[in-house]
Amino acid sequence: MRRGYTTGACAAAAAKGAALLLITGEVPQRVEIGLPAGFRHTFELTGGGRSGMDSAFCATVKDAGDDPDATHRARIEAAVSWSDIPGVEIDGGKGVGRVTKPGLPVPVGEAAINPVPRRMILEEVSEVLEEHGAARGLRVVISVPEGEAIALKTLNPRLGILGGISILGTRGVVTPFSTEAYKASVVQAISVAAAMGNQQIILTTGGSSEKYAMAMFEALPEEAFIQMGEYVGYSLEHAKAFGIRKVTLVGMAGKYSKVAQGAMLIHSKHAPVDFSFLARIAAESGADCGQVAEIAGANTASQVVDYMTEAGNGVFFEQLCLHACRHCLEHVHGGMTVEMVLITMKGRVLGRTEIRG
Repeated sequence: MRRGYTTGACAAAAAKGAALLLITGEVPQRVEIGLPAGFRHTFELTGGGRSGMDSAFCATVKDAGDDPDATHRARIEAAVSWSDIPGVEIDGGKGVGRVTKPGLPVPVGEAAINPVPRRMILEEVSEVLEEHGAARGLRVVISVPEGEAIALKTLNPRLGILGGISILGTRGVVTPFSTEAYKASVVQAISVAAAMGNQQIILTTGGSSEKYAMAMFEALPEEAFIQMGEYVGYSLEHAKAFGIRKVTLVGMAGKYSKVAQGAMLIHSKHAPVDFSFLARIAAESGADCGQVAEIAGANTASQVVDYMTEAGNGVFFEQLCLHACRHCLEHVHGGMTVEMVLITMKGRVLGRTEIRG
């Protein structure tokens, strides 16, 4: 798999190119920058130019490698201009969002350029100023012309980042299909929910279950709903760390039956459905021998859901919820209330239970 580079790395490269152009008058074709990952990389530059004697601009096109990234092929631009204020000032322009809610690593009101990208931009531009003996201040403005449209494909609006994308990246490198980036987005979402005063959050595995959860809990604000994907245990741990008092998990019985088994990472390769476990729960819930045998020999969790739904065995789903809640509380050693709501593909509630730990 081919790795790519973060928006933060691209912004630093474009800023370095623009600073070189402003000072030397020559349009650089490429620049090399140091990455927090521990190596240097050369970025191709495009679209450099000057606006009079006091400002210049440069751009690079983000390559996310083989990672499925909404910002892949986005144009990241940097405009630099001389300033009477000593040092390097960094701000966001068109297509870079502004922070409007607390809980993010950037203060409310500032451009959504995270701390590591800010440091990268500062270091690269400061190095250019020092190498060329420039003793003046410099203002750097990062823009992403398509950023506002790209942001609609992200969770930025829910997190209170309005008007564009965030300039992100802690290592400068995008690892293909990186789980770390997704997990980081989950933590960020929980942080914002907590900072906005939410005592309850709703965790779902994806967009479909979240849609039904929002209809179910319509009194809760949008930032209380968090798509955790397969990271159940990880999300619960951070919810507790941020002081969330109640976590409600809403989703399909197939995936959450794995939580009832005790799995806290519910991707299929990590936690297959245990049909013998489901058969035992069915027996304890009053299913007859034939139904238990059918469940033990089932191929998919959806088959089990169909069997128990057709049999009208609501106790089975309540028991799954009960087991899931207990395992969740055991995982975080209590200290919160956990609720489980199992739904069908069409949003009908199959079972619902909560336990206070």
